[in-house]
Amino acid sequence: MKCIFSILLMLSFILAACGGGAPKATSSITILSADPDAGKAAYAKTCTACHGPEAKGVSGLGKDLTTSEFVVSKSDAELKDFILTGRPVSDPLNTTGVAMPPKGGYPALTDQDIENIVAFLRFIHQ
Repeated sequence: MKCIFSILLMLSFILAACGGGAPKATSSITILSADPDAGKAAYAKTCTACHGPEAKGVSGLGKDLTTSEFVVSKSDAELKDFILTGRPVSDPLNTTGVAMPPKGGYPALTDQDIENIVAFLRFIHQ
């Protein structure tokens, strides 16, 4: 019995070593009703002024969203909330000195539009 326990213990250490370390951030879409194509259209109406038509950012205005660690580190719900809320200049994480207004300054954005934008951001993230 001790032998079996020792073997199982050794196997568990081997399997743990093969785990690859810390979990990697994922960018899976969890908003099931979201449509990246509709998100691209909503992004074009709302976000291009600061983040550019290819989401690569506009110098001095908005960050590159295609390689953003911020985007990949947030859940879909957190990104949706961020877009809803925006980021004032006074936020210590604001590195551009330009406010991101709630809903990107486009008050007509619906919750579905924002969910679609999140899906689009997940789709284009590299």
